[in-house]
Amino acid sequence: MTTQDPIYKTDALIAENIDAYLEAHQHKTMLRFITCGSVDDGKSTLIGRLLYDSKMIFEDQLATLEADSKRVGTQGGEIDFALLVDGLAAEREQGITIDVAYRFFATEKRKFIVADTPGHEQYTRNMVTGASTADLAVILIDARKGILTQTRRHSYLAHLLGIRHIVLAVNKMDLVDYDQATFDQIVEDYRAFATSIGISDFTAIPISGYKGDNITGLSDNTPWYQGRALLPHLEQVEVDTTSDLDQPFRLPVQWVNRPNLDFRGFAGPVVSGSVRPGDKVRVLPSGKTSTIDRIVHLDGDRDQASAGESVTVTLADEIDCSRGQVIVAAQAPLEVADQFESTLVWMDEVPLLPGRAYWLKIGAQTVSATVHEPKYEVNVNTQEHLAAKALDLNAIGVANVTTDREIPFAPYAENKDLGGFILIDKITNHTVAAGMINFALRRAQNIHWQATDISREHHALTKNQKPATLWLTGLSGSGKSTIANVVEKKLARMNRHTFLLDGDNVRHGLNKDLGFTEADRVENIRRVGEVAKLMTDAGLIVITAFISPFRSERDMVRGMMQPGEFIEVFVDTPLEVAEERDVKGLYAKARTGQLKNFTGIDSPYESPENPELRIDTTAMTPEEAADLIIARLIP
Repeated sequence: MTTQDPIYKTDALIAENIDAYLEAHQHKTMLRFITCGSVDDGKSTLIGRLLYDSKMIFEDQLATLEADSKRVGTQGGEIDFALLVDGLAAEREQGITIDVAYRFFATEKRKFIVADTPGHEQYTRNMVTGASTADLAVILIDARKGILTQTRRHSYLAHLLGIRHIVLAVNKMDLVDYDQATFDQIVEDYRAFATSIGISDFTAIPISGYKGDNITGLSDNTPWYQGRALLPHLEQVEVDTTSDLDQPFRLPVQWVNRPNLDFRGFAGPVVSGSVRPGDKVRVLPSGKTSTIDRIVHLDGDRDQASAGESVTVTLADEIDCSRGQVIVAAQAPLEVADQFESTLVWMDEVPLLPGRAYWLKIGAQTVSATVHEPKYEVNVNTQEHLAAKALDLNAIGVANVTTDREIPFAPYAENKDLGGFILIDKITNHTVAAGMINFALRRAQNIHWQATDISREHHALTKNQKPATLWLTGLSGSGKSTIANVVEKKLARMNRHTFLLDGDNVRHGLNKDLGFTEADRVENIRRVGEVAKLMTDAGLIVITAFISPFRSERDMVRGMMQPGEFIEVFVDTPLEVAEERDVKGLYAKARTGQLKNFTGIDSPYESPENPELRIDTTAMTPEEAADLIIARLIP
């Protein structure tokens, strides 16, 4: 066969056409958008219609869709487009969206990734997940219902998360006979709300996701509407792809690449700016400086790396740089701080407990953090700032956050990657909140650790002992204070330097301002932990006797101490035994409702999972328990 053969020419033409198509497809711009709004506003149906009209459904998928529509659809046997994205069985059974469903589709002009986010209030956290990477939000409103609380909440969150392109899609116009007055009134109501939260511009489109009106083309049913249909509008929205390029260079290190002894690279995404070999850089938070030696990519060394690319860079100097640190332009470093004002979206059914330690994950770095009492909570309907002691599920509030070490950051308004974080419960590993750093607290930059010449090792050496914290935990009446007292007396006879912190005693002074709510109990233990830490720094053996009912706070105190210096002693006494003892009469008051939030009755006690010691007070005397503890402390 020669190159003049007709078959050869046909194959060559096909190959050329495929290459041309792939080349054109590769250079299409990408738009990420979400659909959000209240329950049953038609978000899933709209996305299904977009997939259907853009011919992104295969024949077998269409056949399955038609069959499922007859079996579990909500359109009387006709095609139910929502089933294309409602993939979970629970979603199909209830006719709602629970999880975030991502779908890809493309037109001749643009590629799209759309996130279908749930409308139910208890799944607001999933809406935040979808919105965190979106360029545009399509906020749907049922034309029959108008603006609802969840519409306002999703609009507020979209604006808060930095989405600047808003489409107000007034859906189900077919159910109000395509009435222009209804549409105009909804748009006017939404404009008043949008202005109050800082949304200066939005595009309003009357649509019917089910009927297809104004989705891919203008509908004859709305001759009074002169704007663009939804899909053409999505194709023409201008997405700013250069703003990150105009910022200074930043690369959060996700992985230290060490394939052999001769190569040590730092891999991660370039989240802003650009870099070339020879550029001077700084590693934060250490502040060490060096120069970019190489930029390594899958296809070989590069002359430049820019925002949006993931690369590996090598440095000219052997300086310490590890996962979680950030490589930045030397002349334009990031701020570094350990205290911030942050906006929080609380996403857990267990409320925020101020003072409790959570994991804070920002980029590739995870640190321990505590959230202070909120400055205020935002009412999404009125934008009023409400006083709040804590944050409940779906609440949006502003609070100060303190981390256990300094971290490099940028305000969220400047860079989402370096200013957005999540909070994780240390015990359950649940993501409990999404946060956005507003700014560092000035005192965090002005307060520095004062080095002293006499070290904690010197303090311990002069006392001829190893510092430690004996943390006795258990129910009220378990015998903690009795055992702690015996332990201190025995250690005193051994010429050990000790101090006993008792739960009741500290509430007469240090913690007399605290009550017995969960938040106050968390703060009670945090303060005691800080005191115990200072005492171990002074070389003392600290003995504590606190109910300390929550594992998170006991783990928080453990994290304050040097390795091996925290000894958790679980004074394990059954509730009925502790209640029989009840020398203070507290259980009797709790049973009759006179004493609220009493551990073991109407407030939980979380038993230690892996304590260093377990004391069964039903099987040994306080003297025997004390001997066991001292044997563990001083082998």
